[in-house]
Amino acid sequence: MNDTSQAPASETPPPAGEAAAPEPDGFAVIEKLNAENAELKDRALRALADVENMRRRSEREAADARTYAVTGFARDLLTVVDNFARALENLPAETRATVDGPLKSFIEGVELTGRELQAVLGRHGVKKLEPQGEKFDPNFHQAMFEAPDEALPAGTVTQVVQSGWKIGDRVLRPALVGVSKGGPKVAAKVE
Repeated sequence: MNDTSQAPASETPPPAGEAAAPEPDGFAVIEKLNAENAELKDRALRALADVENMRRRSEREAADARTYAVTGFARDLLTVVDNFARALENLPAETRATVDGPLKSFIEGVELTGRELQAVLGRHGVKKLEPQGEKFDPNFHQAMFEAPDEALPAGTVTQVVQSGWKIGDRVLRPALVGVSKGGPKVAAKVE
């Protein structure tokens, strides 16, 4: 027989001395769920931002790797380029004009090889710095000496001792230069 006078197990009265737990308020539950939702949304947005930042950093690092991968190799080849230039500079112009036959072909071959080597370096982003007549820039030039020259503004590159090179936007080797001193001061550009 069923005794309906007993309360269901879930509605048993609290033991003596304990107060009954208050029923959760509908607004309190909604506020708690909204706060939890806002926290989860914030965490999700932060995670997405972290992933996007990581993607951008990876793309930038990959681009740098492509641009600067040949840096060490290119730096080693610069001495070869310099030696080709020195070989041709040490040949007097009158000798070059008067030679013919196999010696003329040899000189032309050395010139062609030097130009091709510079072209290959250029295809890989390695560019020669030509600072003659420019204002001295310590980011791209290394001053070897100062020479008085009243015709040029002070701080102008008057002589290139050794060519400089850059790869991308970084200096591979600074140009070794002579700089004028004593001429008129160069006015700062106002933009």
